[in-house]
Amino acid sequence: MQQVNAVATSPTLKVLYGVALISETYACYLACISLFLYSLKKNLGGNKVSEERKQQVIENFYSQEVPEVLDKMDTTAEGLSKEEAEKRLLSYGANVLDEGKKKSIIIKFLEQFKDLMILVLLAAAVISAVVSGDIVDSIIILVVVVINAIMGVAQESKAEQAIEALKEMSTPSANVLRDGHTLSVKSDELVPGDIVLLEAGDVVPADLRLIEVASLKIEEAALTGESVPTDKELIVLEGSDIGIGDRINMAYSNSNVTYGRGAGVVIGTGMNTEVGKIAGMLAQADETETPLKTNLNQLSKFLTFAILIIAVIMFVVGIAINGTSVVEMLLTSISLAVAAIPEGLPAIVTIILALGTQVMAKRNSVIRKLPAVETLGSTDIIASDKTGTLTLNQMTVEALYTNNTILKADEKVTQDNMALKVMTYANDTKVAQSGDLIGDPTETALIQYGLDQKLNMAKLLEQEPRVAELPFDSERKLMTTIHKLADGSFLVATKGAPDELLKRTTRVLLADEVVEMTDEEKNEIAKNNHQMAKQALRVLGMAYKLIKTVPTELTSEDLENDLIFAGLVGMIDPERKEAAEAVRVAKGAGIRPIMITGDHKDTAEAIAVRLGIITAGQTETVLTGAQLNEMTDEEFLQSVHKYSVYARVSPEHKVRIVKAWQKEGKVVAMTGDGVNDAPALKQADIGIGMGITGTEVSKGASDMVLADDNFATIVVAVEEGRKVFSNIQKTVQYLLAANLGEVLTLFIATILGWDTLLPIHLLWINLVTDTFPAIALGVEPAEKELMRRKPRGRSSNLFSGGVFSSIIYQGIFEGFVTLLIYKLAIDYPVHSSYEAIHGDALTMCFATLGLMQLFHAFNVKSVYQSLFTTGIFKNKTFNWAILFSFVMLGIIIIVPGLNSIFEVAHLDTHQWGIVLAGSFSIIPLVEIVKFFQRRSLKVSKL
Repeated sequence: MQQVNAVATSPTLKVLYGVALISETYACYLACISLFLYSLKKNLGGNKVSEERKQQVIENFYSQEVPEVLDKMDTTAEGLSKEEAEKRLLSYGANVLDEGKKKSIIIKFLEQFKDLMILVLLAAAVISAVVSGDIVDSIIILVVVVINAIMGVAQESKAEQAIEALKEMSTPSANVLRDGHTLSVKSDELVPGDIVLLEAGDVVPADLRLIEVASLKIEEAALTGESVPTDKELIVLEGSDIGIGDRINMAYSNSNVTYGRGAGVVIGTGMNTEVGKIAGMLAQADETETPLKTNLNQLSKFLTFAILIIAVIMFVVGIAINGTSVVEMLLTSISLAVAAIPEGLPAIVTIILALGTQVMAKRNSVIRKLPAVETLGSTDIIASDKTGTLTLNQMTVEALYTNNTILKADEKVTQDNMALKVMTYANDTKVAQSGDLIGDPTETALIQYGLDQKLNMAKLLEQEPRVAELPFDSERKLMTTIHKLADGSFLVATKGAPDELLKRTTRVLLADEVVEMTDEEKNEIAKNNHQMAKQALRVLGMAYKLIKTVPTELTSEDLENDLIFAGLVGMIDPERKEAAEAVRVAKGAGIRPIMITGDHKDTAEAIAVRLGIITAGQTETVLTGAQLNEMTDEEFLQSVHKYSVYARVSPEHKVRIVKAWQKEGKVVAMTGDGVNDAPALKQADIGIGMGITGTEVSKGASDMVLADDNFATIVVAVEEGRKVFSNIQKTVQYLLAANLGEVLTLFIATILGWDTLLPIHLLWINLVTDTFPAIALGVEPAEKELMRRKPRGRSSNLFSGGVFSSIIYQGIFEGFVTLLIYKLAIDYPVHSSYEAIHGDALTMCFATLGLMQLFHAFNVKSVYQSLFTTGIFKNKTFNWAILFSFVMLGIIIIVPGLNSIFEVAHLDTHQWGIVLAGSFSIIPLVEIVKFFQRRSLKVSKL
């Protein structure tokens, strides 16, 4: 028999063959080859403060007296002079966040060429050009690589976008004292030492040490995670490690003034604010490599080394056994090496991920990074921020204690109930024209409760208008308003801290009768107050009295004494209704939900119990930020598995918690909506932002955004992620088994001196039988029990779960059957001439390999389960893909003209029978192997 090279008939065609296999899915491949290059995981950009700027003073100003702070900031209560402010602006720089040092476009471009497979392709291009002298093939490879690099550079802007979002949060102006006069200046012109004036509705423009407060409340949820505004005081705090949420004499940049007024001295601007520190953490944090990126990188390295080894062996064998020239075998080996790369895999993986994003988008999960689709499927830990994520971030009345009875919020209260009237009267909430409630969250919750009870507040206040008030202050912890009644007398309505209120009550309203307050009654009230507080409810007391005239001078001693106790009201930022079910489903899927919040320990514990994250009494599972500070990284790492709830934590704590779980080998997802969540969102394997309540910073640092802020949507995303990874595994199994079959066929045929397949045959098989069924496998429906399996975790890869062994034995079988059919066609010919015999054998070999891969596509619907239990024809896309590929394969054999181009011959019925029998044989073989695998591994019971 005439010996014909098994790969190609000319050196140029050999190299072109390898290149063609890459360019066969050229347009799609250009758009998605970057998945193989995702190992370049650094978001570029820096956060270095300009060396030319004067260093700002950084101290624990909350533990210092006001005069001492003013002295250290070299200022007075009258503020800086205009000249001094201008001088400091030049010295310290503008009150903005640094953009950071950015890498040049050239550096970013060059860093795209680090992937091992890209280096192999570049080496193939260079060797092809040098040895064959034909540069066309090399140019094609280079164009593919360069376009991919350009696309990679375009994607590297995440950290810079997050910083820009932080900058946009800056308040446009601020009221300051300059030369003793109040001026409105741009916030970016503030300098350390400026005296800033605050009032309700303001956004704090810089970090301040407060020097004056008048019933000042500041909402700091974006920094601390605590939904209730903080009452600010001027007292000096003791200690050097006090959390942001407990620094009651400080005001921080980008927090909101909800009540009262105040003034403070600027102690930090720009990158020296707490928000600036977060921006620095964002810029410096490494983007964690997702499991999919890790798996694709591992696959890339494995295939590269395997292909190189095969190419070297083939090179040596060709020279030693067949006596082929060095140049000839060098080009042949390079062609085979390039051809063996599963060039369709990046495109197909990208398509599968893109289809996954479409499904998730319809179900309110917006994907910002494609690999995030499957990363959720490998999640072991969901570390969730409490406020706004697990809860509504909306204070809500939960219980009312009146007439010695605790009523639930949905129980009816009479319109003349004095507790209801007092909470409505002693309240500064404003009702906008739109119907929205504007004011302190606690007070708006009380008004909302009144509205829910069908109380006509506008009419009541018209009949009994407010004529005077004694505003709330943090010392007496009470607020009182005075209302004129129809008979000319006045109603004093007082609400505030129950303990302080009880000191000032002498009577109590019971069954519409006012009776003297006894010790027994006081104990009963205290008992119910404690009961509500144990449930993490914020409790306020209501009391009142009637007076004939309004005192000329309003004092607490005159108004807030001899009061009649009316009741208690308990409020909480409630959990989302769907969150508890989501937690239950997550636990059922082997995922551990963890709550991380800046709120108080008791509140965090109560919400965690209500959500099912922990059970009642599991106090040991709750850890505070202060306790975490006392632990070394080693100590925390050893005990991190004990804790499910973290309270009073800072942004640094959140990152530390995420890192600890990652060191345990866990895949961590972090949900959040505040500025304080951004560093942890970026550190996590997948950051999940909130689309409605989330800040631009948190969304910018996230991989996925929940469009409906619904924690339960994560469960949908987890299921979709698991399905996507499973389908990618099916695609890998299918493609690599096919490639292995092709490589073995070519390799063994070369050794034996057989002419089995031509380059155009492999090109057609890879284009038709690989691509379309592989894409269709990507939209396979989820297998049963998918959400009852344990997370696959970080240690698993695309070859896990029996995929690797399946690739090996199935690929070997494909190659064996293909060669067997070729041998049978040669040994038992239909025709007599060599050309006809060889043409029949070549055609049968080609048809068998192509059809066998189509039959094999049914096998890979499940690694272990029988194809008869997976729904053979359930996936309509798959059915059409198989039919289309079958027709396209048959056309080139049957249609005159095409068969001459592909150098194939017409086959008779007997020959087609052999081809079909050989092709179909892979189904019973795989079914037999799966049967014994299920028995030995008991997979069917999992």
